[in-house]
Amino acid sequence: MILIGRTRTRGVETLTLDSPRNRNALSAALVGDLADALTAAGEDPGVRAVVLAHTGNTFSAGADLRDPPDPDALAGLFRRIAEVPKPVIARVAGHVRAGGLGLVAACDIAAASNEATFAFTEVRIGVAPAVISLALLPRADPRALARYYLTGERFDAAEAARTGLVTAAGDDVDAVLEPVLDGVRRASPQGLAETKRLLTARVLEAFDRDAADLTALSARLFASPQAREGMTAFLERRDPEWVV
Repeated sequence: MILIGRTRTRGVETLTLDSPRNRNALSAALVGDLADALTAAGEDPGVRAVVLAHTGNTFSAGADLRDPPDPDALAGLFRRIAEVPKPVIARVAGHVRAGGLGLVAACDIAAASNEATFAFTEVRIGVAPAVISLALLPRADPRALARYYLTGERFDAAEAARTGLVTAAGDDVDAVLEPVLDGVRRASPQGLAETKRLLTARVLEAFDRDAADLTALSARLFASPQAREGMTAFLERRDPEWVV
């Protein structure tokens, strides 16, 4: 099954999350395929930049609860985005939940349609946004993260842009991206690679410092009784037992 579509236009490689059966949830297979596609794009001299897009009305529903990725593999995917020596740009024209927000935050630039919505839903199933924090904490507004991490509230694209989760939002996501893609096409490969290295230094420091602890925390929480109840309630479309 092909989970990642690949097209190229004038040096811009578009990798499309294409798993409609689970709303592009981050399954073990999708995480592995996307990491491989990013590696290939990073090594291809014909690729100037990578756009991460999606099919359907959901960019990513977060971790696939039926086939969850290993936390180390998920952290490795986010690190791969930061290490690829070319800009990785998220094109978000749909909803983003939980682990999908880590994917957006790991990208160098993110553009969102005003139709997109966002939510950190981890606390509602008994876990924490652990691994995705590797990409989020160095980039997004800490007060906003405190609110949305702790409540699981849904917020819109304008709020995502205000808090630094995405770069810009607008009615037409392709119009938002047009000057971005024109800019990277005019930039030299060396200039892009070295500039990205400067920009991702703090993010990679967070990975070096915290990745082992946060992947261990994620594994521990997902194996806990509260997480089992939360995931079961989610799959059964009911409130978990702790809702008051």
